[in-house]
Amino acid sequence: MTPISRSGAGHRSVATLIAGALAAGGLTAAGVATLEPGAASASSHREAPLISGQPQYDNTDVYAFVSPDKPDTTTIIANWIPFEDPAGGPNFYTFADDAQYDIHIDNNGDAQGELLLRYTFKTHTKNKKTFLYNTGAVTSLDDPDLNVTQSYDIDLIKLHNQKVVSKTKLADDVPVAPSNVGKASMPDYNTLRKQAVYKLANGAQTFAGQADDPFFLDLRVFDLLYGGNLSEVGRDTLKGYNVNSIALQVPTDMITESAKQPVVGIWSTTQRRNAQGYYEQVSRLGNPLVNEVVNPLKDKDKFNASSPWNDGQFLKNVTNPELPKLIESIYKIKAPTEPRNDLVDVFLKGVKGLNQPPKVRPAEELRLNTSIKPAASPKRLGVLDGDNAGFPNGRRLTDDVVDEALQVVEGELVGSKNDLGDAVDKNDKGFGHSFPYLANPTAGSRGATAKGVTSGNDVRNQLGDALQPTSGGSSNNMALIAGSAGAGAAGIALIGVALMWWRRMRRRAY
Repeated sequence: MTPISRSGAGHRSVATLIAGALAAGGLTAAGVATLEPGAASASSHREAPLISGQPQYDNTDVYAFVSPDKPDTTTIIANWIPFEDPAGGPNFYTFADDAQYDIHIDNNGDAQGELLLRYTFKTHTKNKKTFLYNTGAVTSLDDPDLNVTQSYDIDLIKLHNQKVVSKTKLADDVPVAPSNVGKASMPDYNTLRKQAVYKLANGAQTFAGQADDPFFLDLRVFDLLYGGNLSEVGRDTLKGYNVNSIALQVPTDMITESAKQPVVGIWSTTQRRNAQGYYEQVSRLGNPLVNEVVNPLKDKDKFNASSPWNDGQFLKNVTNPELPKLIESIYKIKAPTEPRNDLVDVFLKGVKGLNQPPKVRPAEELRLNTSIKPAASPKRLGVLDGDNAGFPNGRRLTDDVVDEALQVVEGELVGSKNDLGDAVDKNDKGFGHSFPYLANPTAGSRGATAKGVTSGNDVRNQLGDALQPTSGGSSNNMALIAGSAGAGAAGIALIGVALMWWRRMRRRAY
């Protein structure tokens, strides 16, 4: 059995701001539509009908860049589980135990992976008689108070024409950084993050765990195009949300074909075990925004189950894209002439002379020329602004891919110069200067602290401290206690009513 699954099914004007919003959100009708909350998609956040109901398997973004502090290595980051609310307990965010999280590397341009790095996870629970994720303050990854933990294995699979040549275990039972429950539960989360960075052979490093979502853009286009009057624009909609990340830093010569052919194509997939015991691919991602604003609804699930060597079936979606037509219809910004061969060159082949491998077969991969050294001062628009170490030559965490992709889609490379964007130019949190580079996740305890509580209080004393007298005197606290007692009495009464109802229901025949 092969490791590949059996496939299943600037200056900005008002117009440019709205056009940028369209590119970020991917409207699917030539008109203004009001969508329900939660229907937004960012990069690959909830981008296809089937995967939107399977967040543990939903790959949100892929990044690949030459490591700025170790330029002889390449860093690959892939994220899953979109829109993680930091306070989303008691069941916090874990990788799926029945999935294969795969990173594919095509190092000769044939649209097939020659290397596959497979992450598989296992969940461990110390005490199943409690509902708690942690039972006290957690100070280390092996802390007894961290009730739910995960570990993972990494396998390196070498392939030729999708047949296994060799399989090597790179890591076994590596601990995962937990969800950041809050300051009381995890008073020094950065220590937990550092403990989750694991060194492999040959100078490689790996990390898996929760992180701040590094993708930045404004998604409020769905509220009647930024409130109907641009009163809602320029805010990072993903601010405060987390994701689950896999990060891997490897010696560059481990993934390239040779020093003479330094370009690699990278994409990730998720395979989920079905009822028959087989693994089926349910998510796929290389370049950002492809399955959101390039593929129509009829192709989105098909794309997630497909492989790059079969991407010819989606070619018309690239050469005759819908998005420019929508922008022209609504905002009278003229669409570039079709067929859009410029988009084929940039997003399916790589830029000639930059990151296009010889004898390339067009395919949707994130292509990186690993011989280009990191920029001393990275520019957010990457190649469009003369910074060849940035997108679409790979993708750095700081690359503003929404603005870049929009400007290219609107014809920047074929004479239609523009400065389109969504007015969000950087992430709300700064990134690290060393592996895994990601910002720490937002804590579940974000927000104001209750009166009378200090951030340094022991977790076991917080409730008691919250009831201690404050500057307002004791009367307010007595009212609080009385109110709590009243609520408790009401709760007991409700339980009594529920028990009476349950006894009656037991007598029913259905």
